[in-house]
Formats: sequence, C-alpha cells, structure tokens
Amino acid sequence: MCIIILYLCAPDSFGQIVVEMKQLDEFLIPFAGLKLGKHQFEFQIGKSFFEDFNFDEYDDVQVKVNVILEKKSTLLELTFKHQGTVNVLCDLTGEPFDLPIKGKINLLVKFGEEFNNDNEELLILPHGEHQLDVKQYIYEMIVLSVPQKKVHPGVKDGSLQTPALEKLKSLSVGEPKTEKESETDPRWDQLKKLLTDK
Repeated sequence: MCIIILYLCAPDSFGQIVVEMKQLDEFLIPFAGLKLGKHQFEFQIGKSFFEDFNFDEYDDVQVKVNVILEKKSTLLELTFKHQGTVNVLCDLTGEPFDLPIKGKINLLVKFGEEFNNDNEELLILPHGEHQLDVKQYIYEMIVLSVPQKKVHPGVKDGSLQTPALEKLKSLSVGEPKTEKESETDPRWDQLKKLLTDK
C-alpha cells in the first residue's frame, strides 16, 4: 500500500501563482501513474474549503479525510472516510459548539464514452482521463454527516449555563399552587357525599 499525504507549500520565489494553482489541484488525484493496488490520500479540511461552495453554516471546521483508492485494470474503487468536528449553532439555544462528525462513502469509477455522474455511487469518466477531482465528494460527505437537528450536549445533560437560559428560568412561572382539601366549601363536601352514597 502506498501512502501519499498532500500539504500546501510553495517556494517563495514562485509567489502567489503557485499557491493558487496548488489550491485548485489539491483535490485532484492523478491515478494514471499509479500502480495497480491500494493507494491512500489524506486531506485536512478547514473552513476555507467550504468557501469555494459558498457554504457558511459552519463557524469552524476541523475534519480529516482519508481516501483509499484501489486501482484495478478496468476500474477504480474509492473509499472516503472522515472524522472531526464542525462548529455549529445549537438549534435550541443558539450557542455555538463543536459537533463531532464521522462518515464513509464508497465510489466506483468506470471508463466510458462520456462523463456521467448521475448515480451517486458510480462515476463514469471518459477514456483518456488521467485524474479525478474528489472535492465535490468530500463536500457532500461532510455536509450530509451533520445531523439536521443540532443540539448542544449541555442541553441534553443539563449542564449548559448561558445568560439566555438563566433569564428564562427567572421569568418562568412557579408551580401552580393547589388548594388544600381542608379549605373547600362545606356545601360542596355535602354534594360530593351524595354522589358517593349511591
């Protein structure tokens, strides 16, 4: 198995052009030169990754993505796994918190006459392609692993202390006072006695 770790680094002499090119090429996997067998790619995903998709629901992102590409003679099998945290707002309290996420997807890549990505688990690349862009698959995998309802763990266990919750507690109405049985009108007691004596 071959392990390849991609990092952004650019020599000072090349300046901005190399950095921009590297940002575009960071998620391209050149499979043409790889030997048959399994190859591993690792990506660190941060908040800037989602800016290219105009997606700003996360305040911070710290996710590690592992992609295992198994090259076979006529097709490619990719397994994407991710684990990390996204900083989101609680749907109940509005408080930010780090939500742990993890997930896995599989992708089968075959070669055909023209590009086709209609099936979410099968990608058809035209003959002659030599690289695969995995950016969209990483984006969808992370976004779909975040639950629709996001609840701060402090709400679940009762340990969350916020000014908003303290204000709600102070404004809440206390337990309704119940009248004691001894303070009931004696006339009602006589009527109740008639009903129970039947």
